[in-house]
Amino acid sequence: MTEAADLLDPAERLGLEALRALQLERLRSSLRHAYDNVPFYRESFDEAGVHPDDCRSLSDLARFPFTTKADLRENYPYGMFAVPRDRIRRVHASSGTTGRPTVVGYTEGDLSLWADLVARSIRAAGGRPGDVAHVAYGYGLFTGGLGAHYGAERLGCTVIPASGGMTSRQVTLIQDLKPSIIMVTPSYMLTLLDEFERQGVDPRGTSLRVGIFGAEPWTERMRQEIEERFAIDAVDIYGLSEVIGPGVAQECAETKDGLHIWEDHFFPEVVDPVTGEVLPEGERGELVFTSLTKEAMPVVRYRTRDLTRLLPGTARVFRRMEKITGRSDDMVILRGVNLFPTQIEEIVLRTPGVAPHFQLRLTREGRLDRLTVRAEARPDADAAARETAARSIGAAVKDGIGVSAEVEIVDPETLERSVGKIRRIVDLRG
Repeated sequence: MTEAADLLDPAERLGLEALRALQLERLRSSLRHAYDNVPFYRESFDEAGVHPDDCRSLSDLARFPFTTKADLRENYPYGMFAVPRDRIRRVHASSGTTGRPTVVGYTEGDLSLWADLVARSIRAAGGRPGDVAHVAYGYGLFTGGLGAHYGAERLGCTVIPASGGMTSRQVTLIQDLKPSIIMVTPSYMLTLLDEFERQGVDPRGTSLRVGIFGAEPWTERMRQEIEERFAIDAVDIYGLSEVIGPGVAQECAETKDGLHIWEDHFFPEVVDPVTGEVLPEGERGELVFTSLTKEAMPVVRYRTRDLTRLLPGTARVFRRMEKITGRSDDMVILRGVNLFPTQIEEIVLRTPGVAPHFQLRLTREGRLDRLTVRAEARPDADAAARETAARSIGAAVKDGIGVSAEVEIVDPETLERSVGKIRRIVDLRG
């Protein structure tokens, strides 16, 4: 461990053997809690022929059935809760854009734990008590804003609850209130950078020194652009509402080598996305989480659809997950070629004249699938620069990925955004 030991909480100082013993104790308790109090889990365990008492080692977890987002939707709204409704102190929910939303509940204890874990995450990112934190994640049913807010307060920070939108006002707040930390989606951070430059303000001259970015996949090239244009440390935070929200895993500022999973509260597995077989450490597959300490809504082997691999710990004893660069349900199969949005992001980020904001539109003409890459121009890009950028992106997609794509360079701030994120894939194939 490279951070001073007196800054770490007791769980971060555990030895590996003690951590594994704690995980097994908490896993057995969480499985029992789910089985005894959630009819869905009792039925799925019984159907699979397993019982909480069958979990005698961490590897025994592989015998238990998966939980999917579809299961949560089918039990909407409160069917997955393991405590009486009157113990629920807050609910969050997904947007429900692809069906029923998934509803997540929190007891008072869950909310306190969540704040502790986000505080731990901010500290690992380089934040300290007394820092001013500008929270530009969306507030409301989305977990990002309130999760970051209460975690920053728990650490002892002063919080600016800016939420998303009103970009020019965000720039003013950053200049006037002088935060040292910003928590936001990486794509919206680039929108803020463009606004600084539009206003003639040097983004490298702000008070910001740490950026904590999450809620969407982002690449090393995007990290490099943010760090160079803003002169800050850009680190990744990971979470999802079904597991708890932001604060499931965090990249440490001193290493920036992947996200340490807070394994004292969430047990990770990586499985083959097709077969569900647990993969050895170091092999890439789909990330699966089992909660170890949640009260209101424990989850057992929840399939995140995020693609990554598990690696040994470095800055902490906890295992790392490689930076998420794609999701199994975001993979586009176009004329037999597998394509992820992050592959397009790499190309867009290195193309002069365009901003790092793009969208993939899928259409079908007859039996042929067609891909259109829509990318926003930078404000200073003239017609010739836009035409050159379109040709460059089209050639790079063809040469690097192996598919042909039409490219449209659209005006700045044209593409649809939600809670600071651009909707990356628009599938119009029907």
